[in-house]
Amino acid sequence: MSASGGTKAIVAALGANLAIAAAKFVAFAFSGSSSMLAEGVHSIADSGNQGLLLLGGKKAKRAATAEHPFGYGRERYIYGFLVSIVLFTIGGVFALYEGYEKIHDPHELDNWYWPVGVLVFAIIAESFSFRTAIKESNELRGKQTWAQFVRRAKAPELPVVLLEDLGALVGLVLALGGVCLTLATGDGIWDGIGTMCIGVLLVLIALVLAAETKSLLLGEAAGPEQIAKIRAVVVDGRVVTRVIHMRTLHLGPDELLVAAKIAVQHDGTATEIADAINAAEARIREAVPIARVIYLEPDIYNEATAAAGTDPSKTPGGN
Repeated sequence: MSASGGTKAIVAALGANLAIAAAKFVAFAFSGSSSMLAEGVHSIADSGNQGLLLLGGKKAKRAATAEHPFGYGRERYIYGFLVSIVLFTIGGVFALYEGYEKIHDPHELDNWYWPVGVLVFAIIAESFSFRTAIKESNELRGKQTWAQFVRRAKAPELPVVLLEDLGALVGLVLALGGVCLTLATGDGIWDGIGTMCIGVLLVLIALVLAAETKSLLLGEAAGPEQIAKIRAVVVDGRVVTRVIHMRTLHLGPDELLVAAKIAVQHDGTATEIADAINAAEARIREAVPIARVIYLEPDIYNEATAAAGTDPSKTPGGN
């Protein structure tokens, strides 16, 4: 996994979640708090998710084969999608079920100081993990808003960790609120309500992650800046005169396929055209290093023919 995969953020989140999960289950054993149980399962699910992200990054490094000539870069997207499923089923649905049970059969908390102490510890630990994810994301985010970064990031790991950590922090606050209201009122229903809120939060985050990773699995084009760079360097003004059509596709977070039909001078020899194409490919790789697979098809530009073809300005990825 490349540095852009946010390995440091994943490892930080994994370490924090394992420690927090153990503390939450201890607190549940002593207090009987359903919020603590839901949060413990949530932390276990998050730990499994980070393990899946690390596994996906490792599998994506495998070399291309005859059966998979474009490599295994999309494995990172597959494991990112699995994370959303795990978060939805184990984290969200379990919390909703546990909250429902607690609302229908509420009881007071025993040894209240256990869940309160663990929740305060967990909020501090998750804050450090969240801070690491924010720091790593800021190196790639640039001028994008956080919503744009989550939507447009081609590497799934950092958006996943960011949303997981954000959900964990909000969930901990909800759990703490439920526990405190139960202590203040003596009514255990508030613990169940807090647990239900945690479940709704996790389901919503899982749905967002599923939607974003699904888009990556289907295949997304390069970003507008990368497309502009490629178009700018393809034309040399001598042999290659314009880009007729172009398509780009992410084979993985760090691998880009570029396919374009380019207009060449009609009086150029085969050798001149071949040399111009090779030079254009070299310029593309220099301008956009992740452009690993490039196919350039030479053609004679004709306005009537071009107008009759697919309009690249109206086709996703076809700028």
